[in-house]
Amino acid sequence: MKSNSAHLWPINFSEHVPAKTRNGSTVQFSVHRASDQNLLFSVICIFIMVAQETKLKKTHRFKRVRKPKKLIQPDVSVHTAEKSETIPVKPKSQSRRRPGILSISNPPLSFDEMKILSTDFFQIDALDLAPRLLGKLLRRDDVVLRITEVEAYRPNDSACHGRFGITARTAPVFEAGGLAYVYLCYGLHTMLNVVADKEGVGAAVLVRACEPVYGLETIQQRRGQITDKPVLLSGPGKVCQALGISTKWSGHKLYTPGGLEILDGPEPEKMLVGPRVGIEYALPHDVNAPWRFAVADSPWISSPRKTLQLPSS
Repeated sequence: MKSNSAHLWPINFSEHVPAKTRNGSTVQFSVHRASDQNLLFSVICIFIMVAQETKLKKTHRFKRVRKPKKLIQPDVSVHTAEKSETIPVKPKSQSRRRPGILSISNPPLSFDEMKILSTDFFQIDALDLAPRLLGKLLRRDDVVLRITEVEAYRPNDSACHGRFGITARTAPVFEAGGLAYVYLCYGLHTMLNVVADKEGVGAAVLVRACEPVYGLETIQQRRGQITDKPVLLSGPGKVCQALGISTKWSGHKLYTPGGLEILDGPEPEKMLVGPRVGIEYALPHDVNAPWRFAVADSPWISSPRKTLQLPSS
């Protein structure tokens, strides 16, 4: 059966066929009546011409260049009716003051103006001297520490070194109050005590913990620990390391200028009390005696803390 191409493609010779490109423009094409093969060829040509037209349009398209956004500067001027005054905005400082450490550049009172405590201050009962030492300052060279925790040791106390009598080591304990009594505990830790009471009594106060006031870098070097946390000075051995003292300082007068001194300082508002630490060898009533004193609300206290509490009224 013969196929009639006129039925498949009923378009006049002079007729034009519109076609749309991708960008929306219209192109006119002239189409001739032809056979089926010519029809397929014509359709292919139409698609090629449409594609070329689209490509030609793209090559002539200009790229849009984004304009850089203007930075909005904050207006820090204070405008008045008469004049405009610019207030400089200071950047926030990244450094923070360490809690519990006084400003080195601006202390409340110069250390040269601070009074060294006299011998009368020390020549009282150890149980009275211990709480009075809280808040006082230990100074050696460029290091100043504030005493935050102490323990009292009295005569006839089974935990006091005075129970051994006068020996080469304990001789300073029996001197008049105001001397340093420094000994080595278990051959490891150096312990600083402040001799109390009158000559011949044999009593002292152990300095258990302090907080740094001046010379933090020197303290860190001597301790071999770069930190400003309470672990730096929470223990009697750590205090002696920070001060750089050894047993050779035993018998040193704490009330004389130069060397190791005790300076006057403000008394704490509140105080904690509890049993002393590490004296399990002593008699039960001495073990339980509340002769340990500490500054309340201070983080610069040694362990254990749970045994400390406010004194009963």
